Amino acid sequence: MKKIIVLFCLCVCITAILPAQARAGGTMWVAVKTLDLKSSTGFFASTRARLDYGAQVTVLQINGAWAEIRSAANAANSGWVKTASLSARRVVPGDSASATASEVALAGKGFNQEIENSYRASGNLNYDAVDRLEEMQVSPDVLRIFLEEGRLRMGE
Repeated sequence: MKKIIVLFCLCVCITAILPAQARAGGTMWVAVKTLDLKSSTGFFASTRARLDYGAQVTVLQINGAWAEIRSAANAANSGWVKTASLSARRVVPGDSASATASEVALAGKGFNQEIENSYRASGNLNYDAVDRLEEMQVSPDVLRIFLEEGRLRMGE
């Protein structure tokens, strides 16, 4: 009986480690504004294609925090992405009169208007500075130099 209980607990633990939505063969959706499909599991791997928020994908395999996926819209678009960029729930981008893709992505992570209002009421927060930071683009080459000069891990 003890062996059965231990085996059951082991199966439950293994299942918990690999989220149900991120298993090979599963359908998922892009949960970030844009998602670069990489040629391998490295942060600095070359980009094969780019998918937009809400795109449907099929998980081909899992390797740690990375998933190899294929676009449902174009089977030629396949590559590696971080599993955290995917959602098991269908993501539907709103029209221009509704929430933006980034607002919907934040809401999917638990951030909503009520929480934003509580942050605004709690102090002098500068949302304009956050908006400017979100608009900044840093090329992979500049980022690589920064990491090398600072002797930081290369984002693998």
